[in-house]
Amino acid sequence: MSPSPARIRSTIATIVDQPDDLREIRLFHKALADVNRLRIVRRLARGPASVTDLIEHVGLSQPLVSWHLGRLRAAGLVATRRNGRETVCSLRAEVFEARVAEERALLGLADMSRDRGDTPGEAPAGATASIPTARASAADA
Repeated sequence: MSPSPARIRSTIATIVDQPDDLREIRLFHKALADVNRLRIVRRLARGPASVTDLIEHVGLSQPLVSWHLGRLRAAGLVATRRNGRETVCSLRAEVFEARVAEERALLGLADMSRDRGDTPGEAPAGATASIPTARASAADA
């Protein structure tokens, strides 16, 4: 049985040389591409929490919450420390701000905002404050 065209494309894509800086961007965004991880991030934005607190907040099992925390830790978004028998997690908010600046530079967007006279961290001139979502787009149609 021969491999499917999708399998062949996937294999070729993994062989192609991918820059490390773009892989880091992908890791960051993939860590935030899950609703449960976003719920954990939102909870940690209010302050540190134990894994038990996060289990109660998210409503998932301990192994699943720990797995999600591992993905967030791998992306550098969450720091953990042991406090006796429990693990306390905290959000590394500075990573978000640093990542935005790095991504703008890597993707060539920093030059664009400078050319227009935009201030870093502000919306570009003429941009709206909200980002359209699939749900909003469907409602508008």
